[in-house]
Amino acid sequence: MVKHVILWQLKEELSAEQKTIVKQQIKEGLEGLAGQIDGLIEIKVNINGLETSNADVMLDSSFTDFSALKGYAVHPKHVAVANGAVRPNTKLRVCMDYEV
Repeated sequence: MVKHVILWQLKEELSAEQKTIVKQQIKEGLEGLAGQIDGLIEIKVNINGLETSNADVMLDSSFTDFSALKGYAVHPKHVAVANGAVRPNTKLRVCMDYEV
């Protein structure tokens, strides 16, 4: 199994209200991919970090293997969420993929 964990910081120019909306859109979009992509075992998005956090959104996902993760990266449904909700609103992305 492969874990795919991402932390994002949202763009500073977004208002607090915009950030709340964007975080919910990212959560709904990514979690909506469950059951839609072969090899995707589990996908969770956390948008409720404590005030000590320096990230706004965390993705925690699991895949059957590395090839499933690579397929997810280019899957049209994932790309639509990434290009529609994530990339336009984030300034920083940190990712760690690892085998379990």
